[in-house]
Amino acid sequence: MAINADVENWGGVGSNDSGERAWLLQSPSVDSVQPLESETRGSGGVSSLAAVFIVVNAALGAGLLNFPAAFNMAGGVTAGVMLQMFMLIFIISGLVILGYSSKASNESTYQEVVRASCGKVTGVVCEVAIAVYTFGTCIAFFIVIGDQLDRLVEVVAQGAGSTGGVWYTDRKFTIVVTALLIILPLSIPKEIGFQKYASALSVMGTWYVTVVVIVKYIWPDKEVTPVYVPTSSTSWTAVFNAMPTICFGFQCHVSCVPVFNSMSKKEIKPWGIVVTLSMIICLFVYTGTGVCGFLTFGSSVSQDVLMSYPPDDIAVAIARAFIVICVVTSYPILHFCGRAVIEGLWLRFQGEQVEVCVRREQRRRILQTLVWFVTTLVLALFIPDIGRVISLIGGLAACFIFVFPGLCLMQAKLSETDSRSISWHGLVVFGVVMVTIGAFIFGLTTTNSIYQDVVS
Repeated sequence: MAINADVENWGGVGSNDSGERAWLLQSPSVDSVQPLESETRGSGGVSSLAAVFIVVNAALGAGLLNFPAAFNMAGGVTAGVMLQMFMLIFIISGLVILGYSSKASNESTYQEVVRASCGKVTGVVCEVAIAVYTFGTCIAFFIVIGDQLDRLVEVVAQGAGSTGGVWYTDRKFTIVVTALLIILPLSIPKEIGFQKYASALSVMGTWYVTVVVIVKYIWPDKEVTPVYVPTSSTSWTAVFNAMPTICFGFQCHVSCVPVFNSMSKKEIKPWGIVVTLSMIICLFVYTGTGVCGFLTFGSSVSQDVLMSYPPDDIAVAIARAFIVICVVTSYPILHFCGRAVIEGLWLRFQGEQVEVCVRREQRRRILQTLVWFVTTLVLALFIPDIGRVISLIGGLAACFIFVFPGLCLMQAKLSETDSRSISWHGLVVFGVVMVTIGAFIFGLTTTNSIYQDVVS
């Protein structure tokens, strides 16, 4: 059975619109897709312009903070921009392929498109990857909360006359308190419709961070000077260190399958225009943040760029507050979608139908939530920075961008019985190239991330 495929199953919130779009969390906005239900019923679907806005919101999010450090790892502005441009070709192609496969299979969620196109085994692998990805992203959110809140609390404490390190400014303390008092209560409910009221503020927050980073580069603070600005990578392999961040930032593919199905014209040509415009907008946002943040601090830039700015900067403090709101409201959404996938896998393993198995649902939901919450919280307390998490789960993002769309394209073309033309062979080869590149990025970045963690 499809996960989040029926509105009635999840109270209209974990449907193939909001839940499936929001789980990848690059942007926490549920509201941007939620109105599509009524709009679709009333006017036959959303316009291409509205779809562009939704896809942009789906791609932008907390991964923005790591882009300046990614440019530093890539070896400078030129290497970072060229790598983004190269990967953008496959990112856009993957989105177009998913729209084509969704239309061909008549499925409206990412995992069901993969299952229908590539078989049950690949579908299960895809669902497991979704669960792992959402789990890792939730850990990254806790780390971001700790990074930003301790700076905010420190400024407030200094304003109140406190000097030196105070116990309530400790990073671990702020993470635990925020998690227990806010995130856990928001994660337990069966539905997440209440999240739509905070989504617009969260989306504006990610845009505000970009504006602050660019303005701070144009008019830098006197005490902020870059230590050293690399102009080239130390080795050709160093460029690959930036790939996890780029994949994590542009990964909106799972979220965009329901967006395609909500369009008034579910055709490949308008969808191709939508995703191309959306990714170009995201390219400018990520490049602006990455370039300006990197040139401001050089090789000394932090994995979270906001951590490089002085703690008493008012504009940056507002950006930190926006980011905290963004991740606090995003964690329950990511957890909800990961929990839904785990629930579906468990019920399918038990041989029970998703729709009819309501026995002990509340007990299972609370147990799943507590295990998920405690595990992500404990791991976040001992992982030093967001870069460690992104470097690990960025490889999974490459699978969603390259591997699964490439497999869907290959299966779609191989299933055709018509005469096999040059274009047919070209598309099959392109699918093979996508799978190969995705597998290479996943293997390289994951292995490198594990190696760095072991060495450190």
